[in-house]
Amino acid sequence: MPPTNDCLRLSVWSGPRNVSTALMYAFAQRADTRVVDEPLYGHYLKVTGAPHPGADEVIAVLETDGQRVVDEVLLGPGDRPVLFFKNMAHHLTGLDPAFMRQLTNVLLIRNPEEMLPSLAVNLEQPTLRDTGFKHQVEILDMLLAWGQTPPVLEARELLQNPRSVLGQLCDRLGLAFDEAMLAWPAGPRPEDGIWAKYWYHSLHRSTGFQPYRPKTEPFPDQLRPLLEECRPYYERLLAYTIKAEGYESLGGQTLIC
Repeated sequence: MPPTNDCLRLSVWSGPRNVSTALMYAFAQRADTRVVDEPLYGHYLKVTGAPHPGADEVIAVLETDGQRVVDEVLLGPGDRPVLFFKNMAHHLTGLDPAFMRQLTNVLLIRNPEEMLPSLAVNLEQPTLRDTGFKHQVEILDMLLAWGQTPPVLEARELLQNPRSVLGQLCDRLGLAFDEAMLAWPAGPRPEDGIWAKYWYHSLHRSTGFQPYRPKTEPFPDQLRPLLEECRPYYERLLAYTIKAEGYESLGGQTLIC
């Protein structure tokens, strides 16, 4: 954990549709933590012109100068012992990542076979950039070169046993696990970004991490080329994941041990 002079600055670098908002809600239940939802989103939309739902609205509300966000938000004043930043890995586009030396970095991934169909609901023609996988591997390689081995969370492992995975993560971060992290009130949350109305519908019906359920629908043929692009990146990251204790995979099904 890199030294900070005021608080633990925890940045989770996720891809989309990876239960990242649920993880943010979990940390928001901690009395010692303040959470911030995707502070670099406005910067990303401005520099890329990516056709996201509500892009103009997000740009109008969020600071779009990425370096200013880094200086004033990610590295700015903290009023709690822990600052939790939910970030998308691809939102780093156009920024010098050297500031990440001053953060405690975590990666959050999800099997692209499950993530891509969900992403395509909101983005008609998603690309490798939209998935964040390439950026996540670049982040991993950079942190390893700095002598840091970041915790990597995998969405399926997290949903199989949230208490186990979050407990192990807290241990890695030097934090005490808090049972409050496992539940939250249903409905919109004050920490939600303005884009919640486009992306968070199902999450607002939840009161905690939902049990893992494998997808049963056939994988869309039009997404198969993108799936093949994503696989090597996912498999590289998978080697570093925190495993859910108390579960064992057998024949493609998950069994409680």
